[in-house]
Amino acid sequence: MMLQRFCRPAGGCRRHRLPDRLALLSCLPLLFLLASPALAASGGLDLTTSFVGFLAVAIFVLAYALVMAEEKLHMRKSKPVLVAAGIIWGLIGWVYVKAGMPSESEHAFRETLLEFSELMLFLLVAMTYINAMEERNVFDALRSWMVRKGFSYRMLFWLTGILAFVISPIADNLTTALLMCAVVTKVAEGDKRFINLACVNIVVAANAGGAFSPFGDITTLMVWQAGIVHFQEFFALLVPSLVNFLIPAVVMSAFIQNRKPAGLEDDVWLKRGARRIIVLFFLTVATAVACHTLLHLPPVLGMMTGLGYLQFFGYYLRQSLPRSLERKRTRYTQRGDWKKLEQLGSVVPFDVFNRVARAEWDTLLFFYGVVMCVGGLGFMGYLGLLSDMLYTQWHATWANIALGVVSAVVDNIPVMFAVLTMEPDMSHGHWLLITLTAGVGGSLLSVGSAAGVALMGQARGNYTFMGHLRWTPVIALGYIASVATHLWLNGHSFALHG
Repeated sequence: MMLQRFCRPAGGCRRHRLPDRLALLSCLPLLFLLASPALAASGGLDLTTSFVGFLAVAIFVLAYALVMAEEKLHMRKSKPVLVAAGIIWGLIGWVYVKAGMPSESEHAFRETLLEFSELMLFLLVAMTYINAMEERNVFDALRSWMVRKGFSYRMLFWLTGILAFVISPIADNLTTALLMCAVVTKVAEGDKRFINLACVNIVVAANAGGAFSPFGDITTLMVWQAGIVHFQEFFALLVPSLVNFLIPAVVMSAFIQNRKPAGLEDDVWLKRGARRIIVLFFLTVATAVACHTLLHLPPVLGMMTGLGYLQFFGYYLRQSLPRSLERKRTRYTQRGDWKKLEQLGSVVPFDVFNRVARAEWDTLLFFYGVVMCVGGLGFMGYLGLLSDMLYTQWHATWANIALGVVSAVVDNIPVMFAVLTMEPDMSHGHWLLITLTAGVGGSLLSVGSAAGVALMGQARGNYTFMGHLRWTPVIALGYIASVATHLWLNGHSFALHG
């Protein structure tokens, strides 16, 4: 698809997709040493040894450095990559106009933009549903139930970890981690040691749970939309992901004092239509899967159709709200339930477009910037060189394991995008391996995944970079064990090329 014809160098690079920050950043010095003027892109100009190429790389490195300094600079991460993408493609356009080939760069940009558009619309619908469920108190009700049960610290540790692993394949790892962290910080308020330990466990569990589902992480979504791994094939990673979560959890749980926190009262009621929105979300997922599997159409078609389901249901909720409020007012008056009567006064109509507006637009714009930056560097020929070094000079197994570790430093989205853009000639087992390692490798550091970064903000002062780093050796043990489990259980798939 989009970049597949831009990247077909010695290593057998064929397709395209999302960005690679760290793999690219860490390997570019070596690439410059290895760079021989080889074909950069099919039918394009080789800019890998040109001043414009070096300038584009420098701009991308600078932009990513600003992204990594987001916490210190208090500047949203989308800003630098948006500007970098504009400059990089501006440089490409200038070179191709000078060469009398403006249509080549225009076509490359449009193809890259099309890829981003599919993923952005898919994510936008998913975020809208998650926001709708949050507005209807679905997640607050779950948290309230856990708080009121009065679990011991050890039980809470295991329960939040297991729920993070189970929910993240559906609701994505970031949302799940935030929900579980809210439970832990409320129940164990003031106990910094336990909160840090529980948050480490939640990050590992959420990332592991997201690795075996197309909806669990942006990286798995990218692999699914690329058509490399089919929906049901992701479940081959279930056991390796479970191993990745359980090994660190078992070790960490031994360091928890088995005592009970003080009891808390926290009653939350689901708003009208909450359960039906959950059903509609699952129906939307099923529609997306059917579009991709049965009709061989992009999954985004099913997701956008699902947004229509939610809009129709939102219309029904608004139109029927007066009748519903009147029935409830009569019922609560007869019961003498003044508390619920008072709550009825704060009810506002459900608005789908308000849920769309609350989507994480900084993340979506950051995604655009990274995709366009890496797409531009790939068009210049750099991803072809990177593919040759990683997948021709190295064995694919070691390359994929190393990229998983790299994702702990640079975020897995650009790493996976770079691999998909390069599309090296790998067996199906190796594609599953990079899906696994890119998904769980970010757990090695607190800054290695969106879940970890978000929890450092939510549990500020309790869950820290150094607090997570102390458990990195144990998490690394789980990482190694999950890779070994995949190589053992799914060994047959490494001989098959797809």
